[in-house]
Amino acid sequence: MSDISRPVYLDYQATTPVDPRVLAEMLPYFTTTFGNASSIDHAYGAEASEAVEVARDRVASLVGASVDDVIFTSGATEANNLAILGFAESFVDSPGHVVTVETEHPAVLDPCSYLERKGWRVSRLAVDHAGLVDPDDVGKALQKDTRLLSVMTANNEIGTIAPLKEISRLAAEAEVALHTDATQSAGYLPLNMNDLDVSLASLSGHKMYGPKGVGALVVRGRQMRRRVVPRELGGGHERGLRSGTLNVPAIVGFGVACELAGSEADEVSSRLRALRERLWALLEGTVPGIELNGDRTKRLPHNLNVYVPGVNSRALLVQLKGDLALSTGAACGSAKAESSRVVAALGLGEGRAACSIRLSVGRPTTIGDVKSAAARFAAVVAALQ
Repeated sequence: MSDISRPVYLDYQATTPVDPRVLAEMLPYFTTTFGNASSIDHAYGAEASEAVEVARDRVASLVGASVDDVIFTSGATEANNLAILGFAESFVDSPGHVVTVETEHPAVLDPCSYLERKGWRVSRLAVDHAGLVDPDDVGKALQKDTRLLSVMTANNEIGTIAPLKEISRLAAEAEVALHTDATQSAGYLPLNMNDLDVSLASLSGHKMYGPKGVGALVVRGRQMRRRVVPRELGGGHERGLRSGTLNVPAIVGFGVACELAGSEADEVSSRLRALRERLWALLEGTVPGIELNGDRTKRLPHNLNVYVPGVNSRALLVQLKGDLALSTGAACGSAKAESSRVVAALGLGEGRAACSIRLSVGRPTTIGDVKSAAARFAAVVAALQ
């Protein structure tokens, strides 16, 4: 067995630890500054409300939006549902057409399937062997009654970065609202919603070293906010788009995480890319036949997704459980014991998804972690092949 006392964590695309700087700003809002941000008639509530607005500004700054555009949610899943279903609800009398990509997160695909059951038409575009959607296919899919186009900024499993600039131009020319799930890319890739003409963007705190259970839907502009129908009613919070008492400590932490992600993005991405490349070089040199899933260069800096011929990914995870923390795909689907549908969508053979696994480095990862992980990974693969 390995001498690693705790499993080396290589699942940073699923969730990250809370940054100590984030936690430090959150803590007072559990104890001394405990007011309800909606109760602004007394000092406690006013103080909490002010903290929420500071956080709102920090989130907006990360994506080049206005402070009024930020709607706090419980995470990216709720944000995606509000973006897709809330926007579609405004067309209740004339269901139309939605375009998305077959490798999107279930929090996008499932709402689209729901709309389909309600009479909408949904086009799910295929990707190439690297996981890239062709902008020409996007342009061809847009129709006169297309209401919404939803394309994630970067894939959560294989890390492939979408050609969002070209796609946003096509959406603008067709006067179609563009939604992007920026959950995985925030803090690693620049995203300016105004420059790209993105109408709606989904974010999550726990992907950028903030707390779990908080996120935001950024709805650019008053006119677009009027097109989104709330999913939760009762109180009119968040400009009437998301009722419910605000989780002030989490929102404060989310804001700090966004500020840090924006200011440190270049440095962090450069460091993680170097660690990722070192990990890949070690694996490529010690694991026979290993191949990369996703685009070689157009990928998130911290992501690796690899195919190991002849080795079932679930069997590999079981053998590595005490030494390495890895995943086969989206964290939300890990309990289903299914192969990655994203890898399957690459069209590289039926068995590839069952033999693929995701590894991702993070801020706390050291070169020692990378070396230990690569050695243990190779040893277990050798035993299983």
